[in-house]
Amino acid sequence: MEATSNVPVVIYDTTLRDGTQGENIAFSAEEKLTIAKRLDAVGIHYVEGGWPGSNRRDIDFFKLCQTARFEQTKITAFGATRKPEITPEADHNLQMLIAAQTPAVAIFGKTWDLHVTKVMDNSLNENLTMIAESVKWLKGHDKEVIYDAEHFFDGYKDNPAYAVRTLQAALENGADFLVLCDTNGGTLPFEIETIMDAVKTALGNDHWPAPMGIHCHNDAGMAAANSITAVKCGAQMVQGTINGYGERCGNADLTTLIPVLSLKMGISTIASHRLNQIRQLSRFVSETANLVPRNDRPFVGKSAFAHKGGIHVSAVRKETRAYEHIDPEMVGNWRRVLISDLSGKSNIEYQAEQMNLELGGNGYDSRKIAATVKELEAAGYQFDVADGSFKILVQKLTKQYRPLFALESYRISMEKDKGFDGYAHATIKISVGDRHEITAAEGKGPVGALDNALRKALINFYPEINQMNLVDFKVRVVDGRDGTAAKVRVHIQSRDQDEIWNTIGVSHDIIEASWQALEDSFQYKLAKSTR
Repeated sequence: MEATSNVPVVIYDTTLRDGTQGENIAFSAEEKLTIAKRLDAVGIHYVEGGWPGSNRRDIDFFKLCQTARFEQTKITAFGATRKPEITPEADHNLQMLIAAQTPAVAIFGKTWDLHVTKVMDNSLNENLTMIAESVKWLKGHDKEVIYDAEHFFDGYKDNPAYAVRTLQAALENGADFLVLCDTNGGTLPFEIETIMDAVKTALGNDHWPAPMGIHCHNDAGMAAANSITAVKCGAQMVQGTINGYGERCGNADLTTLIPVLSLKMGISTIASHRLNQIRQLSRFVSETANLVPRNDRPFVGKSAFAHKGGIHVSAVRKETRAYEHIDPEMVGNWRRVLISDLSGKSNIEYQAEQMNLELGGNGYDSRKIAATVKELEAAGYQFDVADGSFKILVQKLTKQYRPLFALESYRISMEKDKGFDGYAHATIKISVGDRHEITAAEGKGPVGALDNALRKALINFYPEINQMNLVDFKVRVVDGRDGTAAKVRVHIQSRDQDEIWNTIGVSHDIIEASWQALEDSFQYKLAKSTR
């Protein structure tokens, strides 16, 4: 392996092209432009915007880019080598790469003889000519050319000599980067090292004759490890996607690779003062893709620096390095302490401090609160996903709870006519101080009707209720052995312009469980607004 600690690594993002090949992922041209601008702001060096020869949306995106300004990013158009038996000038896809008016272009060519002869029904020599002529023609149009050697590692395993010849065809005709692709995602890190070392020797030098890149898929769960191994072997460009989005099992995740390269290996990638934007970038792309962010994503996930076990929390409070491999703030994340039946008094004390709560009131210190939490969790509550309800619980136990409204009563009825959707009516009576309010509302279901009625009742007292929205509503059976008589757990996630919070309710009655979670959610919001 080569030493790479002093050699910067170029970050090449293909979220807008390879990432969109993942299931349930699609971006409009305008959304692509918005993401590209965010990638530029973080300092990503190359952003591959799409394949202009394949669809109208990508053509529109590149047109938008022609009038947009990018400070740090080179927008890159993607395509393939020319088709067999025609000239580059006659190839529509190559012509569209030029029409995209990007400073850089990426083209892929076939490396694996299996694809050349059995999939394309082409000859090995013609494939080499396609690579050579396509690269040369694009260089003749003053383009920076990034050559992606598709299926390189599988091709090398089957026919090493031919795989190297495909690289030489691109190299000899001016390719600026040679990118080795693990397209099927099945190569292992030790194979990456062995093959890259052999290829470097085969190209006739102790050092790479041109900047090399790596493009890995995650089908064997090795995309990040393979990319890191390639960098240790001399790769100067790493290709990947934000959040690892991509076809099948996805691509190498740049939100993992950038921190690993920068913070763990001391390799320059994006500017160090922008590393703390990585988490926000991850969430932004998730939101734009309309996908729920994975909590367990390294570095940027909600659970990446979350601590649940009491022993862990006690240690972290004394020395963060005991259970955290980096400072969460370096990547824009933060430490979270979860409350559950595994919690000790350290969890309670940490969370109380974060929530500005005083312990000890009414005889409830951290140890007694932890015991109460364990009892409630045994009854079906789950406070590690209900920070709002936990805060209210501690306030109630320690006599710090100041409710902004109180329920007097509610009544719900359902109506269903043949051939029509059912709908619900809810009537609710609440009190705010010495004033009472009775309202009624409808909804598509009983919980929706109850939510609408509560909002309608509270709006006269607290206009800020309009700032609050329900984000998610989940119902879980606590123990299914009792069938329809089982307890249910209702989890509600709410948000306003500043914060997301979670509340929970548990009951044999789904409406009552929903009311508990709804009441906690509204009380949490109103307490914030009246501080």
